[in-house]
Amino acid sequence: MRATPPNSSAQSSLDSNTDQSVTPRRFSVIGGGLVGLATAYRLRESFPDAAIVLWEKESSTGAHQSTHNSGVLHAGLYYKPGSLKAKMAVEGIRQMVSFCQENNVPHEICGKLVVATNHSQIDRLKTLLDRGQKNGLRDLRWLDEKQLKDREPHAVGVAAVEVPEEGIVDYAAVVMRMTQALKSRGVDVRLGSPVESIAWAHNQWQIANSTSQAESDFIINCAGLHCDRIAQLAGEKRTTRIVPFRGEYYQLRKQREHLVKHLIYPVPDPTYPFLGVHFTRLIHGGVEAGPNAVLALAREGYRKGSFRIADAWDAITFSGLWRFALKHKKMCWDELVRSHSKRLFCRSLQELVPEVQIEDLEPGGAGVRAQAMGTDGSLVQDFELLERPNAVHVINAPSPGATASLAIGKHIVGIVGKQMGMQPRGVAK
Repeated sequence: MRATPPNSSAQSSLDSNTDQSVTPRRFSVIGGGLVGLATAYRLRESFPDAAIVLWEKESSTGAHQSTHNSGVLHAGLYYKPGSLKAKMAVEGIRQMVSFCQENNVPHEICGKLVVATNHSQIDRLKTLLDRGQKNGLRDLRWLDEKQLKDREPHAVGVAAVEVPEEGIVDYAAVVMRMTQALKSRGVDVRLGSPVESIAWAHNQWQIANSTSQAESDFIINCAGLHCDRIAQLAGEKRTTRIVPFRGEYYQLRKQREHLVKHLIYPVPDPTYPFLGVHFTRLIHGGVEAGPNAVLALAREGYRKGSFRIADAWDAITFSGLWRFALKHKKMCWDELVRSHSKRLFCRSLQELVPEVQIEDLEPGGAGVRAQAMGTDGSLVQDFELLERPNAVHVINAPSPGATASLAIGKHIVGIVGKQMGMQPRGVAK
C-alpha cells in the first residue's frame, strides 16, 4: 500500500507566467488516447517549463477508443444541464474544431438530425431540445415531418431536432497531429511502455515497468479501458469498475450512400447510456450504420470471438454487472440477438430509413466503450474525475470523450494548478 501524498496546499506557490527560477514540475500522464494526449497538450501549453512523461502501452498513440469510433463531433445535446459532460461537450467541440482548423485536420460540420419515429417519442425529443438549449448549443431547430423530409428525403419520422453544430472528423489525424505537437514541444512520449507499478515514496510518485521508470510530482490517469486498474495501482479501491461494451457497425454499400445526407440518430432511451443504432457519414467517404452494444469479453475485444481470461473474469465476477443484467434483461437479450442477426440489425435501421435493405449492409468496424459501473449495477452517466493529492484519475470519459478531450485536458490543468499552487497559462484564477 502506498503512503498518502502530502497535502498539496502546503506546497509553495508558483506562477508559471512569471517565475522561471523554480525547478520545473514533473508530470506523468498515463494513457496515450485522446484524453491523455489532450491533457499532456494542455499541460505543455500551460506549464512550458514542466517535465512531462506520457506513458502508452501500445506501439502507437490513440490505438483504442480514440480511433475505434465513428468519428462524430458531439455537441452536447443529450447531457444533463450543469453536468460535467454537458459543459465539456459544448466547450470541447468548439476547441476540437479550432484545433482541426489550425492543424489542417479533415473535418466537416455537416449537422445532425435526432428523429422521433412515432408520437410516443415527442416528449423525449422536446426534453432533448430543452437540454440542448440550456447547455448553450447554437441554432437548434425543431423540424416537423415535412421539414424533416426536406432535409433527409429517405428518413421517416413525425418530428426531429436539427443540431447544426455537430459534424465528423478524422480522429486518427487528430491523434497524429497532437502526438507530433507533444514531441516537438519536449514531451517524453514513451510508446510500448505499460505502467506496471506506481508508488508514493520520498515525496514523489515513482512510476515504472520492466524497462523504464520516472519520478513525478503529479500523476494523471487517462488510461481509458484500464483506468480502474491504474487507479488501483496508485492505491485506490476499485469500487467503480470498467465494464467493456463492444459496438459493432455495418457500412452502406456505395450505391446506397445517397440514402443518408447528414447524421441521423434516434431518440435515445433515457434508461440506457447508449444512443441506439444510427447513421453516420464518414469523413473520408461512406456511411456507417450502428452500433449495437454487447458485453465484450476482452477490454480490447473488437471481434465477437475476442477473449482475454483476465478481462472476462474481471467482468463476470463483478456483482454490478449481474445487477445491471437483471435490471435490463430484455434490453441485454435484444442487443445480443441483434449482434448475431443481420436481419434484426437491419430492421432497427429501417425504423429511421425504411429503404435500407439487408443486402445494402456490408461489414464495418467495431469499437469498445469503457463504461464505468457501480457495484449496484448503475452506470456512471457523467464524466467522473477522481481527485486525490498529487493525482487525478479519469474514471469515466466515454463518448463524447474524444470530442471533449481538449476541454477535459484544460479542466484537469485547472485542478493541477489549484492543487500545486501554480497558475496555469490560460486558466483563470
